[in-house]
Amino acid sequence: MLKFGLMLIFMIPLCFVNKFWWLVQSLMYLMVFMFIFMSSLTSLPMNLSYLFGSDILSYGLILLSFWICALMITASESVYHYSYFEKMFLFMIVVLMLMLYCTFSSMSLFFFYLFFEGSLIPTLFLILGWGYQPERLQAGVYLLFYTLLASLPLLVGLFGVYGYYGSLYLGFMGDVSFTSMLFYLSMVVAFLVKMPMFMVHLWLPKAHVEAPVSGSMILAGVLLKLGGYGLLRVFNMLVTLGLKLNFVWIGISLVGGFLVSLICLRQMDLKALIAYSSVVHMGMALGGLMTMTGWGLSSTYTLMIAHGLCSSGLFALANISYERLGSRSLLINRGLMNFMPSMALWWFLLSSSNMAAPPSLNLMGEIGLLNSLVAWSSISMMMLMLVSFFSAAYTLYLYSYSQHGAIYSGVYSCSMGYTREYLMLLLHWLPLNVLVLHGDLCILWI
Repeated sequence: MLKFGLMLIFMIPLCFVNKFWWLVQSLMYLMVFMFIFMSSLTSLPMNLSYLFGSDILSYGLILLSFWICALMITASESVYHYSYFEKMFLFMIVVLMLMLYCTFSSMSLFFFYLFFEGSLIPTLFLILGWGYQPERLQAGVYLLFYTLLASLPLLVGLFGVYGYYGSLYLGFMGDVSFTSMLFYLSMVVAFLVKMPMFMVHLWLPKAHVEAPVSGSMILAGVLLKLGGYGLLRVFNMLVTLGLKLNFVWIGISLVGGFLVSLICLRQMDLKALIAYSSVVHMGMALGGLMTMTGWGLSSTYTLMIAHGLCSSGLFALANISYERLGSRSLLINRGLMNFMPSMALWWFLLSSSNMAAPPSLNLMGEIGLLNSLVAWSSISMMMLMLVSFFSAAYTLYLYSYSQHGAIYSGVYSCSMGYTREYLMLLLHWLPLNVLVLHGDLCILWI
């Protein structure tokens, strides 16, 4: 595993060479290609080297991180075009990729914590340095303090485990079982904020709206998955407590998913709408994970990967409209089918994936999550019906409002996309719908 870490470290000087933007992007895609052939498709850690290794859970998420980071550079061409500190920008993306790579491949829980927190810093700089409005400072502070405040108890909890067992190696955590409720809270809350669970989700829409397209893509694509990944790793130690206390989080997630769906229906900002829809999807994933059934755990992983590709693609699309019209408001971005006819197909494809239409990976994940939640308690069916209905409703609202209707009178032209943009959207949508053909990998990973 070290070889990819070293490759990323040696890419850092290339970021500061003139006119090396496309070379760094090509190297990112090359690393995706190389990493695919390192397949560790078992639930046992493979490719071990010092502190790092990967099983199928971390393999999928590292691959997703590489993929989204490469696509971020493709999407942010305007930074290069206007020479807007593009070298620093590339540097931030490579450092963020390095942090994410180390987070997902850490075999020790302490190093997982260290890199989990470290990934905040480049994200913060992306938002503060390349964001759009002056409010980005407030958004950055929200992001930092929500996450840091919740993560401190996690550090104390991990030291507690080390005090008892003398090790934080993931492989040894299978038989560990704690019964302290305080310990349970300290281990879980940090990941719930990162997911984000309803009620601690306020930092997410703020950060998304203020972030540049690359910040939004990595936030929705990978950083929200850190919470799910952490929970999947930590619940080995919390089985007995989890069975007793998890109903609280499931209840909050299901009710929250419904309420946030209603919030989505009255958003006027494209980015805010997509950001709130992320909260709904991650609420579903969290509910399924907390049932601690085979269906729930395996489908959480599936939905995390599906949502990473789908949400990132939608943010990239919103940015394409923003670059042409200079606004993210649905009042100005209406009737886009007249303005950018060729983009309407991509809006349709990614919106349909967002509401879990077949053949997307989202559908497979959501079917498994519905299974697990209904098996856990048939009462949850009420909320699940509402969430499913309203998630279709706000996705249709997003698509029909932005594509149909009379075009805004201030726009008197027709615009095509660049080849770069079509390629980027294809690279979001294709894996999302092709992975279904190999769905057993995503569902039967446990």
